[in-house]
Amino acid sequence: MNKRTTIVLADDHQVVRHGLRVLLEAEPEFNIVGEASDGIEAADMIDRLHPDAVVLDLMMPGMNGLEVTRQASQRSPNTNVIILSMYTNEAYVLEALRAGAKAYVLKSATSDELIRAIRQAASGGRYLSPPLSERAIEAYSRKAEGTAMDPYETLTTREREVLQLAAEGCTNAEIASRLSISPRTAETHRTNLMRKLGLHGQTDLIRFAIRRGILPLET
Repeated sequence: MNKRTTIVLADDHQVVRHGLRVLLEAEPEFNIVGEASDGIEAADMIDRLHPDAVVLDLMMPGMNGLEVTRQASQRSPNTNVIILSMYTNEAYVLEALRAGAKAYVLKSATSDELIRAIRQAASGGRYLSPPLSERAIEAYSRKAEGTAMDPYETLTTREREVLQLAAEGCTNAEIASRLSISPRTAETHRTNLMRKLGLHGQTDLIRFAIRRGILPLET
């Protein structure tokens, strides 16, 4: 008997996770080994379980899907990330692929399409939902490579984690509690990231987070 593909589901909506579990557990080759309701929990679960695949929402509290993908690529390189998103913006798709995602599936996709994407990613391939196209993303990538250095890329992993929590309105004490660091360390990271990004207050921080897709537009 062939080895079953172990999968972690990560979405902040319980009803979405339940629907995904029911759908995927109907496939004999898939084995759901965990569910996460926010990005921090998802990253920890990937680090602990090293699943074959993770179906990951792009927008999640605590840590967004792009950052979870970056960390998964570093800490669990054999885990194939399938981004499940409502956003068709090619900038998001490009960032997801750069971060290490193997597939980008739109939430408007059919069930069969998601199953096909997981199978393709798990076998080492790449999958993009129509109307996304490899050619358009490659063109966008070439254009992006010609631009100046992105200040966001100078942030450390911890600074990116603090950025999202701060943009969500967490205090230094709350950030410290979520990330298991001291409030003083959280404050230092917040100060450093604001300096690197040239931001001057909470309003600037929120606008930056929305512009970068770290927070949804309705926040």
